[in-house]
Amino acid sequence: MILITDELRARLLANGAAEVETDHVPVVKLFNPTGSATWLLTELDADGDTLFGLCDLGFGFPELGSVSLAELQSVKGPLGLGIERDLYFHAHFPLSVYAEAARLSGHITEAEPLLRQAAAALSISLPELPPDRAE
Repeated sequence: MILITDELRARLLANGAAEVETDHVPVVKLFNPTGSATWLLTELDADGDTLFGLCDLGFGFPELGSVSLAELQSVKGPLGLGIERDLYFHAHFPLSVYAEAARLSGHITEAEPLLRQAAAALSISLPELPPDRAE
């Protein structure tokens, strides 16, 4: 599988080249199909290899940081499976919200109630979001 398509690469590079520090919305989600590692990535450096985002290796301590695209592409797990891209991932929150929700839960989560709680804790207003389905 191609981890970063040309379209995703362009978006990641644009975020990485931003001159003003911005709380970007994650562009891509990568995961280990045979493990618990997950990456929500927002930026790619001009070197074309260094990605930035929320990294969760499955030890209960997700953190913001950098990861090498070449290293992710080289991973081969059980049965020769490599890292995959979540084809259905669509972020609705900035990275800080995912990071706060991950801090609260101990892992990267897409659970909307927890993400909304994290957004509220960070005092981030999200008027463009659909109403909470639980309401």
